[in-house]
Amino acid sequence: SLRGLEELFQELQPQLVVVQGDTTTAFAAALAAFYQRIPVGHVEAGLRTNDLFNPYPEEANRRLISQITQLHFAPTPLAVEHLQGSGVTGAIHKTGNTVIDALLMVAEREPVCEVPGLDWEGYRTILATVHRRENWGKPLEDIAQGFLQILDKFPDTALLLPLHRNPTVREPLRAILGDHERVFLTEPLDYVELVAAMQRCYLVMTDSGGLQEEAPSLGKPVLVLRKTTERPEAIAAGTGKLVGTDPEQMVGAASLLLSDSVAYQGMANAINPFGDGRAAERIVKIVEDYFACNPPISLIGE
Repeated sequence: SLRGLEELFQELQPQLVVVQGDTTTAFAAALAAFYQRIPVGHVEAGLRTNDLFNPYPEEANRRLISQITQLHFAPTPLAVEHLQGSGVTGAIHKTGNTVIDALLMVAEREPVCEVPGLDWEGYRTILATVHRRENWGKPLEDIAQGFLQILDKFPDTALLLPLHRNPTVREPLRAILGDHERVFLTEPLDYVELVAAMQRCYLVMTDSGGLQEEAPSLGKPVLVLRKTTERPEAIAAGTGKLVGTDPEQMVGAASLLLSDSVAYQGMANAINPFGDGRAAERIVKIVEDYFACNPPISLIGE
């Protein structure tokens, strides 16, 4: 990746490289830009769990990216505080998250998610996603058992679970959940279908980071199937709840939302702290101002 990006950067001569998130790909791109002395902008900067190995390797990736970034685009005030506390160089800006921009743009189009056999009107559908490395093995099996217990307790519910392509994830889920008549295991949904599923579902249960931000913008409570989260703002705002992977905890949290309308509405109507759909607009203005104060010059090859 580093060599390929080095060649690409030498060909294109970018004056700024913008990376988003905390994947290893994002870190590789930021590092390749740094080696070529190209300024880096980081979208979703400042997310932290303060546990270097949870999630792994994302927590390390985002911390390392922060150390070589010139423009930090932080989604929330807490993310700004994390960056300030880390002593990073570069300018820190609170922008909101572009993921909310994309979500609202797609949601306005009233997308459709057709799943064979799933009656969206007949069932209160739980949308679930599971893929985190730290949930592989026993935690994944526990999550699947938790789903079964929820379905057994609430016969008017169904589970829509798009399967990750990794066999380590999909095979145990298929083995435990595949025969249940109200479990719908699908291939990964494209983004438009995923937004439609979020709009139509009753609640979300996930170990994903992005869904913790997206679902609340559509008024859907989120139960987080992890021990830690780099998005504690969601927990503090009441849009999400950290429940882990223990079946008893999963069933307890889901049962409250499925049986108590006041508790459900309290989460569904909480204000999403991750943005208002204008993050990209703010980032463009910041980059324009940055270039106005720092005229582009070629540093590649010096």
